[in-house]
Amino acid sequence: MGRGPGARADWRLGARAPCPYKRPMTTDKEAPMRTATITRKTAETEISVTVDLDGTGAYSNETGVGFFDHMLDQLSRHSLIDMTIRARGDLHIDDHHTVEDTGIALGQALVAALGDKRGIRRYGECALAMDDAQVRCALDLSGRPFLVWGLALPTPKIGSFDTELVREFFQALSTHGGITLHVDQVHGLNSHHIAEAAFKAVARALRQAVEPDPRGANAVPSTKGSL
Repeated sequence: MGRGPGARADWRLGARAPCPYKRPMTTDKEAPMRTATITRKTAETEISVTVDLDGTGAYSNETGVGFFDHMLDQLSRHSLIDMTIRARGDLHIDDHHTVEDTGIALGQALVAALGDKRGIRRYGECALAMDDAQVRCALDLSGRPFLVWGLALPTPKIGSFDTELVREFFQALSTHGGITLHVDQVHGLNSHHIAEAAFKAVARALRQAVEPDPRGANAVPSTKGSL
């Protein structure tokens, strides 16, 4: 189906090419399931997000915004967090509400899947290169949302996608995921490369932060005793 500004998300299975990264079958019934599903419905959007923190990077993301779907796929693949996202939004106005509300729901899903955060590494970082672009990310699953944004995308649009929405997504993810998130551009000439490097850098840092720490003894990674 089309992905123009007036397009709607197609909720039919198989609407997009299937993700090649399928999770293997498992019979381990004792391992804790770090999964969550969040639904969010407003007058502007209807969002459903399902995540599995212990996945393989399998994804099925349909928001009706083509470039954004591509970025969400990168976020899933490089974090190894399985993601299924469905969104219907007021795309006849613009993409803003759909992108922002997806960030809100994804942040809430991460919080729900992490639970009390026992045994996780908590921190993550990545310096990621993509052609002309290099983006650095450092994050802390602190429960204290804060976004430091150091990207300067040189064009107002990537195709039909407003580049300012890249920041709006990460602001929503940080706020509702309780993430202290720093994203800084070291180099970059091409808006697509800069934006994609940002999503991949955040994904790689998030992968580190949510992973179990084998030396953590299932403890909350804070001297306060809670996060």
